[in-house]
Order: sequence, then structure tokens, then C-alpha cells
Amino acid sequence: MTPPTDPVDHGTVDANGIEMYFDSAGEGDPLVLLHGGMSSNLGWMGQIDDFSARYRVIAPERPGHGHTADIAGPYSYEQMTDDTEAFLTGLGLPPVSVVGWSDGGIIALLLAITYPDLISKVVVFGSNSSSEGYQPGGIGSLLDQPADGPEIAEFRAMYDPVSPDGPDHFSVVWGKVRALWSAPFDFTDRLTSIKAPTLVMVADDDLVTLEHATAMYRALPEGELAVLPGLSHAAPIERPSLFNRIVLDFLSDETTHLMMPYRRASSG
Repeated sequence: MTPPTDPVDHGTVDANGIEMYFDSAGEGDPLVLLHGGMSSNLGWMGQIDDFSARYRVIAPERPGHGHTADIAGPYSYEQMTDDTEAFLTGLGLPPVSVVGWSDGGIIALLLAITYPDLISKVVVFGSNSSSEGYQPGGIGSLLDQPADGPEIAEFRAMYDPVSPDGPDHFSVVWGKVRALWSAPFDFTDRLTSIKAPTLVMVADDDLVTLEHATAMYRALPEGELAVLPGLSHAAPIERPSLFNRIVLDFLSDETTHLMMPYRRASSG
């Protein structure tokens, strides 16, 4: 992938004893980007230029991903959420808007549930609040892959050049991510506690079903829904202009007068 044209700064923050690496660019209100599982900030290269033109973009990389060293023991979404809270607190950030992709979106939702005072707006893409939300067989095809399997070769291509743990540690990280993705979870009933405006984005051929994305949207008190046509779980890379336009429009302070509301009129 081509690096962003604007200068990107790099740093680390002590988050629960983890030296968490992050990239940052731009000025203004903080906008935090949370990458997907087995990914890194390389996945956001189609977003950083556009987003940093309006916001101070801050993109941490979780343990075992990108430039951040792995931790001992298994991964859990709860621990990732607590580590991200420690990262945000360590930077001394005010309430932030968060954009999360896949696992990053799960963490964004749990942040809004567990640490509501830290979050002002939430955007999630290709994310689920329940392990039942995956497409049938979708996640299973990845879980069957060994560390040298062809379907995860792109993950390894991002990991090997930058991991402080070295290429030989990839199989350890993959084993822990496979265990995370294999474990059942469901916090859909907790979405009702999220007060921050939240945009649920999903591609029409995503890893997460449209039915589940709709259920999440309906559970959120201040929820909005966007379905990206003709795209997949990689939509931020496939059509960055469309993805970015929708996200930036949602994050703006502009309000729209609804001429014919039904759901919102009924709930208001």
C-alpha cells in the first residue's frame, strides 16, 4: 500500500504496562482509528489523508499487531478495551470520536459501553456485537487456516516487516487470534446503554450479516445505519472515497431536518 502523503508522526504510550505504538497526523479534534484483527495501521492508508485534513488522527496498534510487541497470555475483547482506555487516558485526550474496523469496532462499542465519558461519537464498520453475527462459514474459513495458509498471507505480509517480536512469532499471534475469534460472545443487549451517536456501517457482501448490522442499529438509542453497495469487508481499501465521505459526514456537526421520519419520530 502507498503511505499517506501528509506527514505522519509516531510514538508510544504506556497503556497498562504495554508500550503501545501509534501513528498520528493532522490537527484539531481527536479522531481515533482502531484497526481490525490481524491487521495494522496499514489498513487505514486510504483514510489518514482525508481524515487528518479535518481532525487530529490518532491510530494505535494493539499488542501483537503492527509495531506493538505481543503480551503474554490470551487475547480478549475486554482486555483490549481496557488497554485502549489506558492508551486514551495516557495521551490525556478529551472525549474522542472513534472509528473501528472489524475487531476495532467491537472495541469501540465496548469503550462506549464501559467508558462512556471518553467517547463522543462512534463509527463501526464490519463489526458485530455477537459471534452469531458472522456470515455462515465466513469466519470458519479463516479459522481453519494454519499460520502459513494462503488466506492469511496478507496478514503475515503486514506483520513480518515491522513486528518487534520477529517473523517467527507470527504463528503465536495467529493462534491467539484464532482462539479469540472461535470464542462465543454476545453483548447486543448492552448496546442500549450507548448514549453516543453511533454509525453502524456494513458492506452488502461483508463478513457480518446485514441482519445483524440492522439489529445493532435498532438496539442503539442514537444509531444510524449505512450499507455500502458492491463492497466487502475490505471496503475502506476498496472504495476509500465512499467510505471516507460517509464517515466524515456523520462526524460533522451538521444536522439534517428529517421531512418524513418514522423510527425516530416514534422513539422521540
